[in-house]
Amino acid sequence: MGVSFQDYYEILGVSRNASDKEIKAAYRKLARKWHPDLHTGKDKEIAEEKFKLINEAYEVLSDKEKREKYDRLGANWRAGDDFEPPGTEGFHFRPY
Repeated sequence: MGVSFQDYYEILGVSRNASDKEIKAAYRKLARKWHPDLHTGKDKEIAEEKFKLINEAYEVLSDKEKREKYDRLGANWRAGDDFEPPGTEGFHFRPY
């Protein structure tokens, strides 16, 4: 069973038309709340998972290109990222 789609806007608690400033503020607030160093025991495990999701959401939504791709493709926004055409082992492609 694969990982289910995570709505990054929902994770950060912002609207789809949130500004960069709103996204950063939401991220900082949640990162402080769920930082694993502030929790112990079983709560620490939960905090670690939430913290990872918060960081992943911020990584995508704070990057203009990744956010545009995410907004356009939704759950499939990463489709093709690791695609390597057959017979190209050892070759390195650079996007221009």
